[in-house]
Amino acid sequence: MRFRVADLDRRYVAVRLSSDLPLDGRFRRDGDDWVLELDPPGIARLEYQLEVEHADGTTERLLDPENPDRAPGAFGEKSVMLTPGYEPPAWLEADAVEGETTELSLRARGLGTEMPVRLWDGGGGPLLVAHDGPEYDSLAGLTQYCGAMIAAGALPPHRVALLSPGPRDEWYSGSARYARALADDVLPALNPVDPVGMGASLGALAMLHAHVRTPFAGLFLQSGSFFVLRHDAHEHRHPRFRRILRVTRELHRDAGIPEPVVMTCGVAEENLANNRLMAHALSGQEFPVALHEVPDMHNYIGWRDALHPHLTGLLAEALG
Repeated sequence: MRFRVADLDRRYVAVRLSSDLPLDGRFRRDGDDWVLELDPPGIARLEYQLEVEHADGTTERLLDPENPDRAPGAFGEKSVMLTPGYEPPAWLEADAVEGETTELSLRARGLGTEMPVRLWDGGGGPLLVAHDGPEYDSLAGLTQYCGAMIAAGALPPHRVALLSPGPRDEWYSGSARYARALADDVLPALNPVDPVGMGASLGALAMLHAHVRTPFAGLFLQSGSFFVLRHDAHEHRHPRFRRILRVTRELHRDAGIPEPVVMTCGVAEENLANNRLMAHALSGQEFPVALHEVPDMHNYIGWRDALHPHLTGLLAEALG
């Protein structure tokens, strides 16, 4: 990958690549330009911003003016560099069942609040429950994917419950109150039969933690934040870091009734080591588990690109 930033007016004294890759990322001056060459390990696409430093010491982050490709994200747009041969999923352009959407507000007594849930119905049937559901839908096209798989006959008709995260750092960090509210209040209101759960990052941790109390027929966990101290001490500023460590240790020992688990994680992610550990722990508890290491990182497009065939295979087995 080669990056070039024009700077004819010498506005910048330094330019750096800001991404999730563990690298220095400093550009070098080349005449009127700043340039950087790197070879990401097995990554098909790289989301990034440019951090530029001015003569007065101030810095700002910019989208790359030399690159028109953009990627949406939970914290706004980023520039994206695509490697040769990268292709977005074919289902994005395929015919799809449109489905019907209903906005619900479900009383979560254990949390003392209402939980907004967007229910997508692709023809009735089983239920897929998604943490961070509205973002999964808007940024990763989750219901578009489901509609395309139903239209193609790859999956049977089903429904999707898109759960809003509320105070995410609290609810998704191994909260026992949240797990009880999901089991006792939210899921019963949706009338599920053998639901499948899914989530990414902390949403994956929370879904596996909820499985201990309310078993799902299958789990799809992407880039789970299964923190362990030897790999994730840098996350110590998270307000619930110690609880996440404790809950992860508990899940390593006992994650509930063994059901099929499919995991995905980017090959260059910080979370890859702890996902490998969790996959090994689940396998030791007789969970049928598969971890797929995909050529991307910790972002919604990377999670989108892994839906097929990995979620498809799990759903075909669990819903069929």
